[in-house]
Amino acid sequence: MTPAGTRSGLYAGTVFHRRTRPRVHALQYRVFMLLLDLDEWDGLMKRLRWLGAGKFGLMTLRASDFGDRSDTPLKTQIATRLAEAGIEGGGPVQLLTMPRILGYGFNPLSVFFCHAADGRLSAILYEVSNTFGGRHAYLMPVDQTPGPVRQSVDKAFHVSPFMDMDLAYRFAVTPPTGASGEVASVAITVEDAQGPVLFTAFHAHRSEITDRNLLAAWITHPLLTLKVIAGIHWEAVRLLLKGLRLRGGVTPAYPVTVGAVSEPRGHHA
Repeated sequence: MTPAGTRSGLYAGTVFHRRTRPRVHALQYRVFMLLLDLDEWDGLMKRLRWLGAGKFGLMTLRASDFGDRSDTPLKTQIATRLAEAGIEGGGPVQLLTMPRILGYGFNPLSVFFCHAADGRLSAILYEVSNTFGGRHAYLMPVDQTPGPVRQSVDKAFHVSPFMDMDLAYRFAVTPPTGASGEVASVAITVEDAQGPVLFTAFHAHRSEITDRNLLAAWITHPLLTLKVIAGIHWEAVRLLLKGLRLRGGVTPAYPVTVGAVSEPRGHHA
């Protein structure tokens, strides 16, 4: 059983990608992600049989897979970034990410939901990784208007070898708050001067983070992270066969881009 008041959870759902230019290309696959409250991290590792912090296991999480790869605790790293950006912190920080499966892990996108001391969502940090070993974070303040969080920022990190750098991201996020049965979603539209180039979204439903639910998720999503990285390379082959050309550029560091205040919630990307 999950202790009462636990903010962490398990989100199972679907990832959808659609490229609109220069060739139409779409794919969809099932995934699950974990929402880990950083204050609950150690307790979860001790309590759950199927989720650990070691080098190998059915499912594992390593703090070094996130942030700047240093020994500084993740919550301290986030607090430092928030303070440097002049964003109010002091409350819970929750990480939405995929665990390592049988020791292997790759997360194209991990999302930190950062709260102020009074519990308000004050910022979202989008941590992007590419298959070349690079990692970049976009730290975006959040306004308090009801509805999905809508944000935008210029692209500052090379991710796909098929996409140029002169692009912008528009985010539309339904943040998780910890209520049982809640829906969470993260949608990203990639645009250039002519309009949308790519749309990608993760949409999922919450369940309690228990050993039973973890095992069920593993059984219904076998070799999750291996499937993701294999899918990335398989789709790259398909795009090459459709005539797309590779773009260059590798960014192995971990810079953080700080965005402006959230777009008005009524704006639609």
